[in-house]
Amino acid sequence: MTHCVVAVVVTWNRRDLLLESLAALAAQTRPPDRVVVVDNASTDGTSAAVAEAFPAVELTTTAANLGGAGGFALGLTRALDGPADAVWLMDDDTVPTPTALAELLAARDGYPGERPALVASRVVWTDGRDHPMNTPRPRPLASRAARAAAAQVGGLPVRSASFVSVLLDAAACRATALPVADYFLWNDDFEYTTRLLRHGVGLYVPASVVVHKTRTFGSTDADPGPRFFYEVRNKIWLITRSPALAPWERVLYIGASLRRWIRTFARSRSRGVLAAAFGRGVLAGARSGPRPTADVLAAASDR
Repeated sequence: MTHCVVAVVVTWNRRDLLLESLAALAAQTRPPDRVVVVDNASTDGTSAAVAEAFPAVELTTTAANLGGAGGFALGLTRALDGPADAVWLMDDDTVPTPTALAELLAARDGYPGERPALVASRVVWTDGRDHPMNTPRPRPLASRAARAAAAQVGGLPVRSASFVSVLLDAAACRATALPVADYFLWNDDFEYTTRLLRHGVGLYVPASVVVHKTRTFGSTDADPGPRFFYEVRNKIWLITRSPALAPWERVLYIGASLRRWIRTFARSRSRGVLAAAFGRGVLAGARSGPRPTADVLAAASDR
């Protein structure tokens, strides 16, 4: 059974949504034992508001914005520095329903085999539709036995998951390098969770539901503008430098990425902006790899 669960929330300039998320964590039927918040140098009074409303929260405020990738790397470091059997990651615009954590733990602790390295929630938008931004990727070629074992706890085998709401096994995290902080944003959760699940068990648990309060409904390929740079650079880093994927998976992922990029260009109203970001991303991805995560975190040390 799981004893100590640490929730990690990464935030940047979304004070009110963060406070709503923290209130939902406190209202869980099985609340987390510790809550770690990483404030990525917000300028909207986030840290002060958290300290006042939730004094028990373990708050870290960075000197510079580390992005989601760096924020989760730092938050995971803080979580694992203390007592932790499982770590629950989520964004600041994620509002878990009251039984979200209890359902994740029930699936994790009831799984009839190797303890899952991660279990992921069902992520919906504000109107109840499944959010396309956060759909876990099913594990290809999952055996009948693996599917049957997952079904016993109401789950499905997955190969990756989003950081929007995923419960990680602390022992698996301690045996695996941190998320790559230099990704800044995009693909950091895919790279890290596929690394955890290269040889581990991952489950999607639809009974655990969280609401992802993004401004609009859609996937990340909906006209990303200059941020397309991170999508391209990080995909190149992942395919060429990460140990997360098997060789045959790399081939499939290259094809999937090319299709995604073509779709992004086709839908865009600013193709010139995308083309410039694409070119910069290709050059940055090919010229060098990501900096060591420890160096990135040290550059934005606590205030």
